[in-house]
Amino acid sequence: MPLEAVEARRLYRQVADQLRSLIDSGEYAVGSRLPTERELAEQLKVSRPTVREALIALEVEGRVRIRVGSGIYVIEPAGAAALVQAAAVVEGPFELLRAREFLEGAIAEQAARMATKDDLARIDASLLAMENVEHPGEASMIHDRAFHVAIAGSLGNAVLVRVVGELFDQRLNPYFAQLAHYFENPRTWRTALDEHRAVRDAIAARDPNAARDAMRDHLARSQERFAQNFGIEVAAMASGQSRAGRSAAKPSKPKRAPKKQAARSGDEIGRSAPVSGRANKKQT
Repeated sequence: MPLEAVEARRLYRQVADQLRSLIDSGEYAVGSRLPTERELAEQLKVSRPTVREALIALEVEGRVRIRVGSGIYVIEPAGAAALVQAAAVVEGPFELLRAREFLEGAIAEQAARMATKDDLARIDASLLAMENVEHPGEASMIHDRAFHVAIAGSLGNAVLVRVVGELFDQRLNPYFAQLAHYFENPRTWRTALDEHRAVRDAIAARDPNAARDAMRDHLARSQERFAQNFGIEVAAMASGQSRAGRSAAKPSKPKRAPKKQAARSGDEIGRSAPVSGRANKKQT
């Protein structure tokens, strides 16, 4: 069963579904290594971020294991509970961060016009808490959330507060947490904290344009941090060009690779593997 190009609607879920079907049918056996991110993207005619999101979804489901510097390996299926939990996740991290970039950029712009001294005090309190917490961890996420919600709260609109909070909470699901596992560390946390301070300073200076740009820059850079650690072209991701693969019409069926192909070094999540009709059953 060869890979097939997918429709341009929630591509990462369609890619995950197709790969899962290939695994279930035995095309990729337990212990075998999947093709690289780049090879999958070329065969499926989608962007590499879409493939990356699909692989993370499968890892959350317990169908594959990503070993940085080695490859993506098929593992024994997880229990039904894990599958149900993973299936409940709809939006991918890049899609979520792009939505937040546009929404929270506009909110920060208005906050620079409307924020009171009390609002700034709440924003400052969240920043102070962020400075004194270890990351990654649950506490750091709580204070990060408080920062974004405090800015939304300065507009005096309960709906915006709820929406910003709910969008942030989506990163607390297993899918987002698994992706964050690969790129979040104390260094990225300090960088993000500096970006938060830039947003705060622009709001305090009553500069709407600077506040909007600082918030959008922060969330765009969050997307870059995902991209940099998985080896994709960060400039394209930051400008939203990664969505190009989502808008294309359904292409012709990709060619099937030879059944035996020597592994070679890759620059994505791991090294490449044969794109075969039936994967090598040898446990790696």
